[in-house]
Amino acid sequence: MLTQDEIKQLVAQQAAQLVQNNMTVGIGSGSTVYWLIMELGKRVKKGLFFRAIPTSKHTASLAAQQNIALAELNDIDRIDITIDGADEIDTQLQLIKGGGGALLQEKMVAAASRELLILADQSKLVPQLGKYPLPVEVIPFGWKQVQRNIRETYNVEAILRMQDNQPFISDHNHYMLDCHFERIEQPDVLTYELNAIPGVVDNGLFVNMADLALIGYPDGKTETMHR
Repeated sequence: MLTQDEIKQLVAQQAAQLVQNNMTVGIGSGSTVYWLIMELGKRVKKGLFFRAIPTSKHTASLAAQQNIALAELNDIDRIDITIDGADEIDTQLQLIKGGGGALLQEKMVAAASRELLILADQSKLVPQLGKYPLPVEVIPFGWKQVQRNIRETYNVEAILRMQDNQPFISDHNHYMLDCHFERIEQPDVLTYELNAIPGVVDNGLFVNMADLALIGYPDGKTETMHR
């Protein structure tokens, strides 16, 4: 039986084969994407050339270490494929993302892509979203008002994410609220409601964005899901 890291490495290796010469590729964030970058780095050494649009500073740094050519989202018209992970994925390929704090960039890159491929191990596949706390990115000014609004409207805990005893700061200098919904019945409705709250930058619900998902299992098998 494969460990969780071995499963992540397996799906990343398979996904890396989809990247072809001269493509523009969005590269997401997270532990599964780490293995994707390592695999793409091996292919670059063998002559593969493509441009990568990273979704976080950490991803950009890892990709640069593997000699992967980087580009800015502003410099391209369209991304051929974006490959990313997820914190939760349901059977309709709706997602919760943002556990690593890069949801804003991840969503912008995904929206600019012809295709969004999600890599995950079996533990991320759920019948219904919400057990994983939903990240909501907020501007620091008046963040407590946003927190109060979410708590009172939805009767859920909205906890300010901390790092080293200080508020976690996203790549764009925002705060993050982790909201414990437990069950999200209507992701499409909730995402619009949350984004309508003044002070919210975006939230970690990726609704109708993923085109396919590659799910890895402990027995070494993989499954491709389509939306």
